[in-house]
Amino acid sequence: MSKTLSANIEKPKRVFLPENFVISDWNSISSYFEDLAERPLNSGADLEKWLKDMSELEAVISEDVSWRHIRMTCNTEDKKLQDNFTYFMMEVQPKIQPYADRLNRKLVDSPLTGSLDKQKYFTYLRSVKKSIELFREENIPIQSELSVLGQQFGAISGKMTVTIKDQEYTLQQAMKFLENPDRNLREEVYHKVNDRRLQDKEALNNLFTQLVTRRDQMARNAGFLNFRDYKFVEMGRFDYTKEDCFRFHDSVKQHVLPLVEIINKYKQNKLGLETLRPWDLDAEPAGQQPLHPFKTGEELLEKTVFCFSRLRPFFADCLLTMKKMNRFDLESRIGKAPGGYNCPLAETGAPFIFMNAAGQMHDVTTMVHEGGHAIHSFLSHHLELSAFKEYPMEIAEVASMAMELFSMENWEIYFEDPEELRRAKIQQLERVITIFPWIATIDKFQHWIYENPNHTLEERTQNWYRIYQEFNSKTVDWSGLEKYQKNTWQKQLHLFEVPFYYIEYGIAQLGAIGLWMQFKKNKDSALDHYVQALSLGGTKTLPELYEAAGLKFDFSGTYIKELMDFIEKEMKALLQQGNTD
Repeated sequence: MSKTLSANIEKPKRVFLPENFVISDWNSISSYFEDLAERPLNSGADLEKWLKDMSELEAVISEDVSWRHIRMTCNTEDKKLQDNFTYFMMEVQPKIQPYADRLNRKLVDSPLTGSLDKQKYFTYLRSVKKSIELFREENIPIQSELSVLGQQFGAISGKMTVTIKDQEYTLQQAMKFLENPDRNLREEVYHKVNDRRLQDKEALNNLFTQLVTRRDQMARNAGFLNFRDYKFVEMGRFDYTKEDCFRFHDSVKQHVLPLVEIINKYKQNKLGLETLRPWDLDAEPAGQQPLHPFKTGEELLEKTVFCFSRLRPFFADCLLTMKKMNRFDLESRIGKAPGGYNCPLAETGAPFIFMNAAGQMHDVTTMVHEGGHAIHSFLSHHLELSAFKEYPMEIAEVASMAMELFSMENWEIYFEDPEELRRAKIQQLERVITIFPWIATIDKFQHWIYENPNHTLEERTQNWYRIYQEFNSKTVDWSGLEKYQKNTWQKQLHLFEVPFYYIEYGIAQLGAIGLWMQFKKNKDSALDHYVQALSLGGTKTLPELYEAAGLKFDFSGTYIKELMDFIEKEMKALLQQGNTD
């Protein structure tokens, strides 16, 4: 399978739009929508041509708005870049939506649609019918407003800096000090970072209130009781329910939290502390330097290319193609939006990776994670229609999280010293486990928020704190830090920009662990499954995509316990290796 893959990605030749066409305003694209809306469909060939032309237009528009978003996040201080994004969302996108609905209805209503290959078009047509069900004219301005409001989070966060030892750092850069053996320095930095966040507490609360109000109105306009129920349909969650999410929360409490406590007690003993405080969680013992896997973004990319090449040359070739096309912005800097992402670019195919690297261990994880997403973009680019490439997030995150675990086999490129390599792997497996409670916390909080959209700020804070305590480690001493705990939700970008997109990380982490179990037994078979599933894009249902990856689509307590037992065994093997060296 891998021999036929090529990362020499090519933008398809345009057939419907001119090759040099650039979107300037609504008038520049309106005639193409009108053509599609009015074009007669008299035969199966007519319908296939119509679908391909519509796909081409969708890809061009998608790539245009993606670049507007990328450029804005790379420099939040350039007002022109922000205005370009806002213009599209407020002036162009609202005019596209009614046409998109007309085209969806034209497709569903056409007698010719019944002659399409049912297996090939099932998920696409299911998605089209879902869009028709949700569309409301009165929601168009609300959706535009939400797109612009959501970006304010990046603008507010991008300005957050702290001064340490007379030098200014972004919050991402400052986090490296929490690995320092000097406990007093760690505590000082922890307070500085969290005090800085609190300075914008009111601004972020006000922003979130505006978002919640508009989201709730949009859901009610579409006939839903609340935004959560609306969003489940919009996100295409056809294969699990809110009750499954609640069961996931309970399973995390039952089967994952005990492992988190073991990890934290291990950290406490390793550091020789009477009490474990939040600023100790990433620390190294005195005499042991924090892991420094790279110095620059360029070095991080070079090492990741080598790491991927040892798995499959194709994986490395994807990154090299992106490098040639200038598809990376890796290093943290003032004025850059926080976080990291892989942005698919629908027409050219090679995506863009954005992150805030500061020379830390977790930057390696972010890089290989986003690299997994990038490989997914390459593997699905061959699919005939843009809509076929719109895969569910629950498989998208398997692509990235499985790559975190696969790539560990070749992490000696980042960590030449065997002991540092062992420490890095332990940290990675700790993160695999400790991320589950945070996922459950954020997801459960969102359910409460949108079931109670008219809550007060005090109720919001109280319920966040209540849910946070449910999933919080009892080994960590938080005394005197409650003011920080009560606002930690504000650092989570997803709450502001992509609501309800978070449980996917938990579901996908289970899939990633399942693939890693396969990998430990038979590397080539696991990588074949990985490539096979990702090559399908969104042309199969979620359970079918998991089946193609050799996985069960299952997040029951029994299955979670099986996976946690496997991870615990791998962790113990690494810890024992340290004791015998």
